Amino acid sequence: MIIRKSKREIDIMLKANTIVAETHEFLSEKINPGISTYDLDKMVEEFIENKGGKPSFKGYRGYPASVCLSINDEVVHGIPSKSRILEEGMILSVDIGVYYKGFHGDAARTFAVGNISQKAKDLIDVTRQSLDMGIENAIVGNRLTDISNAVQTHVESFGYSVVRDYVGHGIGRDMHEDPQIPNFGPAGRGPRLKEGMTLAIEPMVNIGHFDVKTKDDGWTVVTEDGSLSAHWEDSIAITKEGPKILSRI
Repeated sequence: MIIRKSKREIDIMLKANTIVAETHEFLSEKINPGISTYDLDKMVEEFIENKGGKPSFKGYRGYPASVCLSINDEVVHGIPSKSRILEEGMILSVDIGVYYKGFHGDAARTFAVGNISQKAKDLIDVTRQSLDMGIENAIVGNRLTDISNAVQTHVESFGYSVVRDYVGHGIGRDMHEDPQIPNFGPAGRGPRLKEGMTLAIEPMVNIGHFDVKTKDDGWTVVTEDGSLSAHWEDSIAITKEGPKILSRI
């Protein structure tokens, strides 16, 4: 069941997502060669709690950390570790969730670690652009897969592939609500988009094939072919005036 939110509820979600956005901004200055993903995780937890929120991911379905930090060919759900030290040329996908006054915020970004290759820069740029294309189609009266098709069309026009196994989602009092939002498929299908829907749109894009697998830790998802992957996500509210992006400042 898709749960539409009141203006008051969306205002609370805006605050939760503002904390998410502020955390990304804070962390972006800490992502440098030589730091461990464990240290980044601890910084995130402290920053969120100082803002009055709680990390949504910590303990969620048993996840052991406060943030998902995924390096290079890791698509999503990378677990922070003292042994994972960032190195020049890596790319790092950062997925952050915040719980605040009964509601969740959620957004992901992919960052460069020092100087990165042009092919990595291009992948990050196209992934971010595909998110924007999806958001542009999140308007009252459109159908859900108008978002999906816009993402896929943009990504594949550059020769990249869209991950099929993981999708966007509704968000609100629960981290994952209906509807699921694939990043692929034909336009014009699924439920009509209505005012008050709140969605987390999140393209995961691979340089190579879209097939993925989960590592032995039970969480970290990697590309099957070892190719680089990027991840961008924003939480939005659908309004009469168009999509309102909640997780950018």
